Amino acid sequence: MAQLSRASMFQRVFSDPKNYPYGFSRSGDFSISESKALSQYGCLITALLDGRIEPECEEDISFLAVAKGEKDPSTIAEKAWSKYDKRIHRPKLGNIYGSRPPTQSNDDDMSEDSDLEIELDD
Repeated sequence: MAQLSRASMFQRVFSDPKNYPYGFSRSGDFSISESKALSQYGCLITALLDGRIEPECEEDISFLAVAKGEKDPSTIAEKAWSKYDKRIHRPKLGNIYGSRPPTQSNDDDMSEDSDLEIELDD
């Protein structure tokens, strides 16, 4: 397995095809500078959070603190990550019609337990 380093994380472009299939810049959620910061620093931050690499400098420690919610974001990359994290973990909205398909009711069919009796005169 190749040894991961901080420098190798900057060579990778971060993307999230599940939540942002057309990219961060085309989503409308992020500004141009935020989408560039996410693409550049996203792999580093995810590697730090997953424990694949250890923090090497103050910037890495600051990224971890912001990602864990221990510190308010101060740099554009920290603000972008915080915004990204809030967007992907927001609760899913429900449908106003509910989750089940509507049931079909037939007024013509009457159940056998009905107290209503119909008399037909010929």
